[in-house]
Amino acid sequence: MLAHILSATQIGVFLAAALVLAFTPGPGIMYVMARTLSGGASDGVASTLGTAVGGMIHVAVAAVGLSALLAASAKAFVVVKYVGATYLIFLGVRSILSARRQSSIPSIRPHGARRAFYEGILTEALNVKTALFFLAFLPQFINHAMPVAPQFALLGVLCVSLNTTVDFLVVLLASRLSEYFRNSTRRARYMSYGSGSVLVGLGTYVALSDSRR
Repeated sequence: MLAHILSATQIGVFLAAALVLAFTPGPGIMYVMARTLSGGASDGVASTLGTAVGGMIHVAVAAVGLSALLAASAKAFVVVKYVGATYLIFLGVRSILSARRQSSIPSIRPHGARRAFYEGILTEALNVKTALFFLAFLPQFINHAMPVAPQFALLGVLCVSLNTTVDFLVVLLASRLSEYFRNSTRRARYMSYGSGSVLVGLGTYVALSDSRR
C-alpha cells in the first residue's frame, strides 16, 4: 500500500528519516532505558509497550485533525508544508546546538511492570515533541489524490513501529550492558549531532520538494 502513496524516492526518504529519528535520544527512549536499568528487562518491555500505545494516540490525533484541515483547504497544505519544514530545521539546529549539554540517563526507582506500562503511555502521550513532529513530518508524504486519514494512519503506524522496534533493542542491550548505557552521555551526544543533521537535511528537502501530487 505504501507504494501506492509514495514514489520509491519518497519511500526511501521517509523510512531513512523515521529510522534515524527512532534512534534519536528523547523522552521515550530515555524512559525505556532508565526503566530497564532500574527494573530489568520486564520493566523495560512493559515501558516499551506503554510508549507504543502513547505513540498511537498521537497518530490518531494527527489522522483526525490534520486530515480534516487539509481536506478543507488546498492552501492549508502549503502552509503546513513550510511550517513543517521550518520546524524540522529548527529541531535539527537545536539538536546540534544542545548536543554538548546532553545529560546522563535519569535515575528511576523500580515499581513493577504494570506501573512501567502506564507511565510509558503517559510519557509518550504527553510528549509535545512527538505531537509536533507528527504534525510537521507526516503531511509532507501525503498524496492528496487519495483519502488523507488512512495515509496518516499508515505512515504514523510505521513511525511508531520503528520507534517500538528500537525501544525493544534498547531494552535488550541495556539489560545486558547496563554499565555501558549508564555512561552513555558521549554516545548520546554523537547521536544528537547525527540526528540533528538529518533533521536539517529533511527540512530542506521538504521545503524544496514539489508538493503538487
